[in-house]
Amino acid sequence: MPFPILPAPFTRALAERDYNDPTPVQSAVLEANAEGRDLLVSAQTGSGKTVAYGLAIASTLLGEAESLPPAAAPLALVIAPTRELALQVHRELSWLYAKAGARVIACVGGMDPRREHRALAEGAHIVVGTPGRLRDHIERRNLDTRALRAAILDEADEMLDLGFRDDLEFILSQTPETRSTLLFSATLPKAIAALAERYQRDALRIAVKGQERGHADIAYRAIRVVPREIEHVVLNVLREADAPTAIVFCNTRNAVRHLQAGLTERGFSAVALSGELGQGERNAALQALRDGRARVCVATDVAARGIDLPTLSLVIHADLPHDAEVLQHRSGRTGRAGRKGTSVLLVPNSRRRRAEQMLAVAKITPEWAGPPSADEIRRLDGERMLKDPLFTEPPAEEDLAIAESLLAQRSPQELAAALAKVYRTRLPAPEDVTDPGDTGPRRATGRLPYDPADAERIDAMGPAVWFRLNLGRRDNADPRRLLPMLTRRGGIDRQEIGAIRIFDRETKFEVRGNAASRFAATFARNGSPEIQIEALNGNEGPAPERKGPKGFKSPRAGKHTREAGKKPRKPD
Repeated sequence: MPFPILPAPFTRALAERDYNDPTPVQSAVLEANAEGRDLLVSAQTGSGKTVAYGLAIASTLLGEAESLPPAAAPLALVIAPTRELALQVHRELSWLYAKAGARVIACVGGMDPRREHRALAEGAHIVVGTPGRLRDHIERRNLDTRALRAAILDEADEMLDLGFRDDLEFILSQTPETRSTLLFSATLPKAIAALAERYQRDALRIAVKGQERGHADIAYRAIRVVPREIEHVVLNVLREADAPTAIVFCNTRNAVRHLQAGLTERGFSAVALSGELGQGERNAALQALRDGRARVCVATDVAARGIDLPTLSLVIHADLPHDAEVLQHRSGRTGRAGRKGTSVLLVPNSRRRRAEQMLAVAKITPEWAGPPSADEIRRLDGERMLKDPLFTEPPAEEDLAIAESLLAQRSPQELAAALAKVYRTRLPAPEDVTDPGDTGPRRATGRLPYDPADAERIDAMGPAVWFRLNLGRRDNADPRRLLPMLTRRGGIDRQEIGAIRIFDRETKFEVRGNAASRFAATFARNGSPEIQIEALNGNEGPAPERKGPKGFKSPRAGKHTREAGKKPRKPD
């Protein structure tokens, strides 16, 4: 069903954004019996409610005119529980009211209040803000509420849960009694009903049909994982989906830092969002996602509240959510306002029962599977390569001239292979991962059984060369992170890396056969100069750590032999 007849500025704004059909909540607030009335609406996050209440108050603000008068005291006030949601609402209303000449201002905690004061002094039509900051501006007489025609409480239930009742009551008490009051809430508990009864007049209650199907546009997948391979599985899921924007949820700030660093090291453009970041850093990370400079966001639950990214089509739960409500809130970052999305849970076998219980409470039936394999991702890369703009866009004349010159010197097969190699270097290398649900030999140990042919191939590579890396335990060195870094920077395969031994201040590892010289030269050309390697003198590898009394392991590297006539040194 198309939108009803709207004032021309809004029709043009919706058309530019390809809004052809209203969502259920938008249709409900635009019905004739809702025009000009106070509204009490139950609507889930991602249902298109910001555009809904923006259109619902249009006639209240504009009347019969097609544009707003010059900005002065604000005509509408929108109150939201979090900075992120308030800034998101500010962006939505800015484009929706742009053709009507509206000036929309955001007032949120964490931003410079003096700048907001100057903006308010210059005049506004719509002010969007968080309860605490709005109350502060009202008390300081920076925000004049006497001309307000409409007040909107967005996610009112969450504002009450966060303890903003006193602020909300103060703000509403400072507004004209003749205003329209629109209250939007995911749920309608008694506290919301009491708030509506006190501050609304003959409110029309709207419960959007089918709202309980909050995940109707989200495809759910549950992937079996080995706990130690979760970071690798995240990488493979990102590579398989090739989403324009994805968000990966972790339960702790430390996990966010670790995973974001790992993805960045492997070649992803990834940003982090957690409570330890300042507002400026969070805004910069979100802007990088919006303009395409970053494609992956690693975040905690708290930091991700209110995020709305139009191109976000993939959500990965690297850590299982605490409950069904958190699961749906996380997943609701995608599949918004009619767009399709995918939510992927990574489930170790030890936590499968808990995951199944949580999914049952949320009334979600996911597709269970093992992690995407490296071979499957390489196959997808081959298919996607042919759809790359390199092939779909018509070549320029200078490109055709270079092509003729290359064909005169190389065969088509050589040139195609070189092009494939260039294409692959733009992509993070997929990881070999384990499906713990398999019944094959990998299930018990996570590795294939011994194969004599493997030993023969290793012997054929020639003697190994030991290298020293200037990262150790103190730098949180970990084989799962070091191995991809060494292969990527050194331009060699995993099979060419032998033993890896991590010590307190350094790591020693071996590169097999003829790959050593190539590895050293390639490593020196790539990546940060702060991470360095050197070949060990005499090509001697580190001796194994010896055991002292009561099973003590010495962390010391190097020789552990006793000199004649001397007692061995005590362990450090």
